[in-house]
This record gives sequence, C-alpha cells and structure tokens, in this order.
Amino acid sequence: MRIGLAANRLHHHDKHAALFRWLGPCEAGLRELGVQLHAVGRTYDAIQRLGFPKDLPALHRYPNGRQGGLMKLVAEVVGMGTPERTLDGAIYLMDPVDPSSVFPEATALKRQCVIHGKPFISTVATARDWIEVERVHAGLTADPRADDLHAFEQQTLALIAHDAMKPAMLAFADEHFDVLARFQHRVGTGTTGQRLNELAWSRGWPQGQEWVTRYQSGPMGGDAQIADRVLEGRCQRAIFFEDPHVARQHEADIQLLERAVTTVTDQAVCITAPRVAARWAQAAAKRGQGNP
Repeated sequence: MRIGLAANRLHHHDKHAALFRWLGPCEAGLRELGVQLHAVGRTYDAIQRLGFPKDLPALHRYPNGRQGGLMKLVAEVVGMGTPERTLDGAIYLMDPVDPSSVFPEATALKRQCVIHGKPFISTVATARDWIEVERVHAGLTADPRADDLHAFEQQTLALIAHDAMKPAMLAFADEHFDVLARFQHRVGTGTTGQRLNELAWSRGWPQGQEWVTRYQSGPMGGDAQIADRVLEGRCQRAIFFEDPHVARQHEADIQLLERAVTTVTDQAVCITAPRVAARWAQAAAKRGQGNP
C-alpha cells in the first residue's frame, strides 16, 4: 500500500506535533500493514531529523512543496501507468491558517482522491481511524487504542451530500443503516437530512421522529451550522459526499466545514468518498461484532 504524506509546518515542527501524534500510536499498524509512505520534502526531513519513529520502513522522499513535491503526489493519486507510480491515497495534515493549504496542488490532491475513490486524510483522527479500518480488513485484532474512535454510541455523525451525490448517500445509508444507527446523534443539511429520515421511516424508525436532525441546506448555511458543532466538540465524524465536478456558489461554506474539521485535528474524522465510506462502515461492523 502506497500512501502520499504531507504536513504543514505546524504539524511537523517538533515531536509533539500532529504528524508525530499520528505516527507514534500507529507505528505498529504501519508496519503490520506494510504501508509505504511517500513524503513531501520537509515532512520527510522532519521525520528523519526527529528520529521518530525509529527505522520506519518504506519511507520515501519526494521534492519539497515549492519544487513540485505535492504536485507529484497529485499525479500519482491519478496514476502514472505503473504500480510504482500510483498512490492508494494521501494523508495531508493541514494547518487551516497556512496559505499553502489552499494552494491549487492542495485542492487538487483532495479532488483527485475523491474522484478516484481513494482516501484523503486531513486530520490526526482520520489518519488513526484509517489505520484501524485497514487493520480490521486485514484480519488483525482490534487495537484498544482506537476504541475512542469507535465509541459511536457517544458520538454525533454528520451526513452531508451535494445534489449529484444524494443517491450515493442514500444507497450508503441503506446498506450500512445498522452501523449508522449506532451513533448517539446524526445531523445533516436540509434535503439530504429529509431524505435520510424518509429512508429511516421506511425501515421502521418511529414515524415523525427524526433519525437525522436537520440543519439548513448547504447554500443557506447548513455547512456552517455543522462546522460550529465540530468546533465545539459536538460532532466527531463527518461523511461528506462532495461532487468534485461542478462549481458551487457556496464553496466558501463547504471550505468552512472542512477547515473546522482540520482545526480540531485530533478530534474529528472526515470521509469524503463513497468507496472509502463503505470500507469504513464494513470495518466498523466487523469491529463492533468483536470479529475483525
């Protein structure tokens, strides 16, 4: 498994930074899964400089960002024709106030991951969650250190989908209804929330009782309302099916929610592609049965 890796300076400047808050607890999982990390220049240098984790296998250096390193990650997410030039996803630990986090190559990295159904991971919590999902799929014993991420009965889940992605969200919710129903609360924006409630009622959820608490539609500020919950620690996971192929007049609101997630990097998990969400839900079901 080949994964691109980048982190803004805030997240790699010392051994307590976000990059190392992920690498430390997940070092064993990286080794078990045989993950190859393809790190952009300064991110690679920080790992080498701080000597942590020790002797991490399969760590490869790409050029610095200003020399095209992040652009190379984008190209390899798309695929360059050979397994050696194709990435299976990308981890980009973002500082939401670092201007480089909205450079074209950063936006393109996420967009191409979404288009190609590969994980795009922008927070420590999402990176930890991804390792545990892959461990479960590999048949490994559940890691107790990931139990906090799977305490769904104490968490709130946001379910959001743009117009072209609403059918995919409904299909996902229908197939994985039992996993999603384990969350203490579910929230969503306008139309998506209503359609999910109708789905839940058709499956026996009490009529008139909302399965998803509805906020405003995205263009009317629903993304911002949910972003506020994320910032206050009242929403721990977002499944956000974006349509990467259309321009959106409320793009600033979408970015606001994404920035909120990266602001609380250790606390919020965000999944942005149906294929990745399905893989998470399958692993969550197995882990919940105690049978990874």
